[in-house]
This record gives sequence, C-alpha cells and structure tokens, in this order.
Amino acid sequence: MERRGFAVACLALLQAMVWASARGQQETVTREEAPYLVVLGIAQDGGTPQAGTKEHPGWTDPDFRRLATSLAVVDPMSHHRWIFEATPDFREQLHQLDEIAPVEGKPGLAGILLTHAHMGHYPGLMHLGHESMGADGVPVYAMPRMRDYLRSNGPWSQLVRYENIVLKPLEDGVSIELNERLSVTPFLVPHRQEYSEVIGFRIEGPNRSALFIPDIDSWEEWDEMGSRIEEVIASVDVAYLDGTFYANGEIEGRDMSGFPHPFITHSMDRFSGLGPEEKDKVRFIHLNHTNPALWPDSEARETVIDRGFRLADEGERVGL
Repeated sequence: MERRGFAVACLALLQAMVWASARGQQETVTREEAPYLVVLGIAQDGGTPQAGTKEHPGWTDPDFRRLATSLAVVDPMSHHRWIFEATPDFREQLHQLDEIAPVEGKPGLAGILLTHAHMGHYPGLMHLGHESMGADGVPVYAMPRMRDYLRSNGPWSQLVRYENIVLKPLEDGVSIELNERLSVTPFLVPHRQEYSEVIGFRIEGPNRSALFIPDIDSWEEWDEMGSRIEEVIASVDVAYLDGTFYANGEIEGRDMSGFPHPFITHSMDRFSGLGPEEKDKVRFIHLNHTNPALWPDSEARETVIDRGFRLADEGERVGL
C-alpha cells in the first residue's frame, strides 16, 4: 500500500463526490424509488455468541445474538441486490434479504463485494456451490490478490471452475458502476494481509453516499498513507467504521494495546473535534463478542450515544 496508490484512491473518491453531486442535480428520486443500504450483521467475524463461549445469554435468547458484519444494497426500481461480504452467516443473511427485498431466482444477487480474506468476510461463498444452492455465475467483486486466492485455493477454486461464481476485478481507487444509479469505489486500508489486500468501500447512490470500513489497523497508519479519516467522513452521508473493541481491558487477562483495530474509545477521542452533524454520521460496526457496546442499556453504548456517535443496528436502512 504505497502513498501513490492511496493518492490515486483519494483522487478517485474526490471525482466520485463531484460526479455524485452533478448526478444529484440532474436526478430527483423519491424515497420509495431510491436505492437503499440495509445492515445484515454487525458482529466481528465469529458472530455473537462465538463458538466455545459457554456462558452467554445468546445461546438461549435470540435477542442476544448478532450476525457477522455485512451490508446489502437494494435498488427497488431495477430489483437489483448486492451483498457486501459473504460471511459465515450468509445463509441467514440472504434469507433476511429475501424477506426485505424479494426477487425472482436464487440467490438473486447482482453481485457480492468482498473486502478481504479473513474468515468472517468470504466463507459464505460456500453456499453458492453445488453442495448447496448450485448458483450460476454470481458476480464476485474482489481485489487482485483476493481473486488469485479464490482461484488458487480449494474449495473456492471449485466455485470458479464450476462457474458458480464469476470473479470481477476491483482496483484501488477505481470506481465501478453497479448499475445506472449506483457505484462503488474500493480503497486500500492498512490491516493484516496474510492472504489478500484489505479494502473499504465508498458506496454512491443518486442522493446519498456511505462509507464501509469494517477492518483497519489504526487511523494513524491511514494518516501516514496520505489522508485522514475525518476528511473521508466529511465527504459521505453515513460512515460504518471499525468498532471491533470498545476499550483496552475488555478481554480479561490480555494487554490489548497492540491489537490491530482502533478502540471505539480512541476513535471517539480522535473524532471529538468533529461537529454534531459529522459525529452523527459515524456508526461503529464489526463489534467483537466481548464489546459491551453491543448491548442495549449498557454503559458503553450510552457513552457512545452521549458523545454524539452511533452504533450500527441489524436491519437498519439508509437511503442512497
């Protein structure tokens, strides 16, 4: 992830902002017609409760369960649907999407967009294989190393060989049109890259835009690549940001200071200078099962809200 690559990404994001502004002046879309984003999951890769967690209310009470982080984008005019991330909870999330925005055929997806090759973000592709739904030619958008990983490693390579999925290219900072009303721009972010690049997405609709960064090592490392998260927040209408851990100490017996995620407490301190409207855009997502901000009425959740920020909720919709 070189400075030049990030500069190209920033230029593309700026161009997307200008393009979206011009398009917004030409097109007025009613609330009923507008594309929208819906949150299908907010938890870290392992969901909540995680495997091996013996004492957790979620085992007996569905109100305390959370699915792995995923977004969907729906265009009600064209009946197109896209999912961001193919999580281990893909089966349930696709069913939820079918309930929200039913379409003909299965899986009824115009595409799946992947951020990286960590375990909470792509294994749901298995449900597209011949052992399950036997999907035909589902577009899967991924960066170069991610595409190579899927082509070169079983069982994912079988999905490619059987044409259950068709790999589509993403490039750092290069916008692609999903259809005539929606576009996305991927951009590299600093995070562990054992098997693939790691990216976030800017999602553009005819009226509004959204930012999706479920995993990042730190905002400060992003600074070193040539830009600031505050500038990107200012350029969108809503920002779903990495909130994996609330604060150091939430995992008993471990020093978490070196964990590759910004604590929510640190993010709130860093963003404290933002105005109320900018803070209100921020919705923390990708919360670990240890994160106390997951739960309604928790002190951590109340602190986030009191400081002017938000937490993503499963099922919430944002018009685009």
